[in-house]
Amino acid sequence: MIKEITVQELKTLGQPILIDVRSEGEFSEATIPGAISLPLFNNEERAEIGTTYTQSSPTLAREQGLTIISPKLPDLVKRVGELAKSGPLVLFCWRGGMRSKSLATVVDLMGIPVYRLQGGYKAYRTQIVEYFESKLPFKVVVLRGNTGVGKTELLGRLRADGYPAIDLERLANNRGSVFGAMGLGNPPSQKKFEGLLYEELEALKKFSYIIVECESKRIGRVTVPTNFFAAMQEGIQILHYDSLENRVQRLLKEYTSVPDALEEIGIALERLIKTLGHVKVQELRTLLETNRLDQFTERLLVDYYDKLYAYPNEPSSEYANYINYQEPVKAIRELECYLDEKVAQPGRESPLLGIRYSAK
Repeated sequence: MIKEITVQELKTLGQPILIDVRSEGEFSEATIPGAISLPLFNNEERAEIGTTYTQSSPTLAREQGLTIISPKLPDLVKRVGELAKSGPLVLFCWRGGMRSKSLATVVDLMGIPVYRLQGGYKAYRTQIVEYFESKLPFKVVVLRGNTGVGKTELLGRLRADGYPAIDLERLANNRGSVFGAMGLGNPPSQKKFEGLLYEELEALKKFSYIIVECESKRIGRVTVPTNFFAAMQEGIQILHYDSLENRVQRLLKEYTSVPDALEEIGIALERLIKTLGHVKVQELRTLLETNRLDQFTERLLVDYYDKLYAYPNEPSSEYANYINYQEPVKAIRELECYLDEKVAQPGRESPLLGIRYSAK
């Protein structure tokens, strides 16, 4: 028997196997994070059926859909049966309509237990929109510092230690700079980004605070939700600094590991002409082309990034706290003590007491 389930009830299933039966184009645009694509119709077939529906009749469209899907059913059911071995199955389409219902019916007839998501992806998306229209239910600790000080690295270490850190740049698939997209592949759509961020926040709901790196409203091609960005601006601001030498070496290690990095950097330099002028950009290009990468990176930091962000590279009383990352282990220990003593709810949220989370 097919069981109907709401978006809110999904969380009661533990680790459901979410199956998105929409077309590959719909899936690529946005889906429920973790869902598996198993399209009943491909992009072209969906478009053909849609044309029939609007220009002829719904009845003819359904008949056309049945003709297309019939030869696919054995393989679809076989795939669903394999997935069912890993956990409870939940099928969904755009709004809980014919696509998920038709496959669920066949799967049920084959004796495979299955759930169908009421309202489909649209219901999930509505939940996200409503969440980001409300006040964020967390205090936000914001790491601020100049380029290359290791903010992303620090977030990763905090996550490993069980602290509620969220790497927004990882979710956006962009480092948030002129060279931010290098080697990272295609960025997510806005809907996909918001879905990933929502799931991160849901995983952390036992905490009263989260930790993020300072970002602008826009990260690459996506925009930080208004309520989240407002909470960042109002949050606890922590200065994170490091020596220029360490920053240079950290950036060299990160960017030179990217295939064809020097070529991509050379192309991206054109975007700095408006800010730095032709002369300085040509000087940078010469350093790059003659493989003087240490000098190139240092000049880029001093002449561009440090002037752009203008954070102190030393202790400052303008921030709630500050950490010197020249000794990472010591800096992390000091920051975690600060979080436990000044930010967390007393006696409840220190990972040292066993409260941890796992990112999806």
